[in-house]
Amino acid sequence: MQFTYEPVDAAEAAAQRAVYEPFTQAVRELLDATIRTRAGAEDIAAAQAAIEAITATLRADQMDGPFGVRFTSEGEGMSWGNPVIGVRNPMAPPLTVEHGDDRCWAEFELGAAYEGPPDHVHGGISALILDHLLGEVASGRGDRPVFTGTISLRYLRGTPLGRLRCEAWTERIDGVKTYARGFISDAEGPTVEAEGVFIQPAWARQ
Repeated sequence: MQFTYEPVDAAEAAAQRAVYEPFTQAVRELLDATIRTRAGAEDIAAAQAAIEAITATLRADQMDGPFGVRFTSEGEGMSWGNPVIGVRNPMAPPLTVEHGDDRCWAEFELGAAYEGPPDHVHGGISALILDHLLGEVASGRGDRPVFTGTISLRYLRGTPLGRLRCEAWTERIDGVKTYARGFISDAEGPTVEAEGVFIQPAWARQ
């Protein structure tokens, strides 16, 4: 399979996903294991050599630059390199975003790779997720391209690692600006709230 910037049909996209999604999940597990392992020096050295060999294999045939945003021939987006939802980005939890009327949400789990204060999510990770969800709802599922103009967050309390929910909704649209709000919550309620202004770029206003 060769990746190009030309659209692929749904069947080819599904075939690529079947190959790369479980591989990326395995790398996510490696990230978590790397943080939490108690292996000794010899085992770490052996693991490092194996990882370096695998990296060399992957580097032997790769694209120039980032993955970008690609589309199937049916118009479905393939943001597979995205750090929040990317199925090929082991940094991404990843989030699976659900949509309703002027609202979107996702339930997900954050573990050791996302820790800031002990046992809690790094505030920058919360900002990353909220920026993505607010942008997602402001874009109308991609029908209205937008970029973040401003975003502000209010941290109500620490966000514990573990199972979480993020929700966002559109408040209003004023010309090229879309105003959105959202929050991250745990089982006890919201931990972080956000509001943002998202702006339609000049090239998308025609």
